[in-house]
Amino acid sequence: MADLLHHTRPGTLNLSVLPPLSLYVHLPWCLKKCPYCDFNSHESRDSAVPEQRYIAALMADLESALPLVWGRSVMSVFIGGGTPSLFSPAAIENLVGGIRARLKLQPDAEITLEANPGTFEKDRFRAFRAAGVTRLSVGVQSFNDAHLKALGRVHDRAQALAAVAEAASAFETFNLDLMYALPGQSLADLAQDLDTALALQPPHLSVYHLTLEPNTYFAKFPPVVPDEDTAYEMLDLISERTAQQGLNRYEVSAYAKPGHGCWHNQNYWQFGDYLGIGAGAHGKISFAHRVVRQVKVRDPMAYLQKLESGESALAQEHDVARRELPFEFMLNALRLREGFALQDFMARTGLPLSAIEAGMQAAEAKGLLERSWERVKPTERGFDFLSDLQALFLPPAG
Repeated sequence: MADLLHHTRPGTLNLSVLPPLSLYVHLPWCLKKCPYCDFNSHESRDSAVPEQRYIAALMADLESALPLVWGRSVMSVFIGGGTPSLFSPAAIENLVGGIRARLKLQPDAEITLEANPGTFEKDRFRAFRAAGVTRLSVGVQSFNDAHLKALGRVHDRAQALAAVAEAASAFETFNLDLMYALPGQSLADLAQDLDTALALQPPHLSVYHLTLEPNTYFAKFPPVVPDEDTAYEMLDLISERTAQQGLNRYEVSAYAKPGHGCWHNQNYWQFGDYLGIGAGAHGKISFAHRVVRQVKVRDPMAYLQKLESGESALAQEHDVARRELPFEFMLNALRLREGFALQDFMARTGLPLSAIEAGMQAAEAKGLLERSWERVKPTERGFDFLSDLQALFLPPAG
């Protein structure tokens, strides 16, 4: 109750309506840490994943956060990692059931599970569907064995093909993840990956540019990757091939057939709220007069120990400063092809439109943004140079 009173005290913002709410659940274990991965993931090969202990801890974590979202309905649940498909279907069923018992999920709530194409994980896909998962996100990354090896993936082309086929037979909608600008990848290599992926007719395709993130193996030992011009050619090829197959580029890295966009990610990009549970999970929760960001304890065993001893797993918490809100909103909303409604900016930040007017004028002058009386969205050029567009809304120094 003390935390709730703290969050609901008077503040500088005025949010008349709270945004949609999602839940993110982090399962931090994987078979092998990929050299490009900067997520909070930990190899499980030294010991078995403590499924029952961890799910019990997740429920304790969720229960401690319930007062912050009491009475609000949840539109989507995303179970990410790590490799959540390492958890048994029985464990995932317990997890989904525990969430449903504690939160008010919308009747058609989207429940997504991230999965890898390993053989034993593929064999679990139908059981995950029976456990209550409604959408699978399959991390293929490439169908080229040499590129998969360079990325440190534990599956091969044959396993990837089999996994996507199994996902298609078990789920009404699923997502296939690819990466491009890989070490040693040519434009022709990418074309082959795209042809293979699109022949499988995924209803949703995410295609991410490989980035060398700090504190990863690739950051320490950088591989040779395609130059910037080649990467732009690759992006053009992706846009062209996906459009030919009826996949709409609704977000900068996401392509979907009508009705198959990812609700959970769209809520992120529209500056919705999300409660985060699990080791290292992040959350964003809005109140009438403030927007709060939270981070849970990162180390899985420390996370377990805190919750098992009745302590909070909260590691960090802060109010998003008023001056930072315009950039935080625009950083997300401008990733969407259709941009955002001006009314949503005011409703979700509690700020007037004057807070982004200077940035919008500068973006229009550079041909990166277009707007009407109701809506703002990136131009084609703005979509291609998204970082330049987003930077125009950075808070002033000082």
